[in-house]
Amino acid sequence: MPIVHFILPDQTQMTVDAADGYSLMEIAREKDVPGIVAECGGGAICSTCHVHVLEKWLPVVGPASDTEDMLLDLAPGRDATSRLSCQIMLDATMNDLTVRVPEKQAQ
Repeated sequence: MPIVHFILPDQTQMTVDAADGYSLMEIAREKDVPGIVAECGGGAICSTCHVHVLEKWLPVVGPASDTEDMLLDLAPGRDATSRLSCQIMLDATMNDLTVRVPEKQAQ
C-alpha cells in the first residue's frame, strides 16, 4: 500500500495512504486533497486533475499517452513534469510518490 505526498499550492504537504490499483486522482478525491477538481471523474476528458510529478518519480509513473498529452495543453502551468492524476495508476513501486498540486486548475 503506497503512501502519497501532495504538496499544496501554499507549500503545505498532505500525506495519504493509498491502495494499489487506484488512480492518483481517485485517492486525491477520496482524501479530499484541495485543488484536485477532477470534473470528468477520471474519464481523461478534461485537465482538472493536473499535477506536477517530482522529477525523480517521472521514470516510475511513466510518460503521458498521446491523448493525455493533448489534454495537458489545456492545463494552466503545464510543464515537463505535468501529468493527469487520473492516468497514474498506483502500485507498490510508488510508495512515497510526491506530486505538486497546481495553484489553478482548468475550469
